[in-house]
Amino acid sequence: MKIKVRSAAEADVSALLALYSELNPDDAPLPQASADAIWAAISRQQGRTVLVADAGGTLAGTADCIVVPNLTRGGRAILFVENVVVAGSFQRRGVGRQLMEAAVRLGESAGCYKVQLLAADDEYVHTFYRACGFRSLAEGFRRYIP
Repeated sequence: MKIKVRSAAEADVSALLALYSELNPDDAPLPQASADAIWAAISRQQGRTVLVADAGGTLAGTADCIVVPNLTRGGRAILFVENVVVAGSFQRRGVGRQLMEAAVRLGESAGCYKVQLLAADDEYVHTFYRACGFRSLAEGFRRYIP
């Protein structure tokens, strides 16, 4: 299976929504008009790259990356990674690793000093990120807004 990791395009929005439904199955489907408007905003956002793992025209996975400018660390930016998901039919085939390697390369090319993400509280997820070279160095906090 040949995987090509690339930047997502507008034509990928429907497939991205399908992947995100695997990540958050309890979410109500996003209306297409809303998805299109959100994609337009994402595509204009400086430093934002939605990576997709393309398996011969089928999206096997995705990772949403954003470079955040920073006034510490000599002005080197931070790359945040969010919404990492690999389709169930493509899991345990190296797709997630290729996405994370591409995210790290994106951070390197943007002059970032670190790549940071929050992971679900599942041991298999933690094992995956450790295998990709990430270390658990801090405790993450969230506050959901209703």
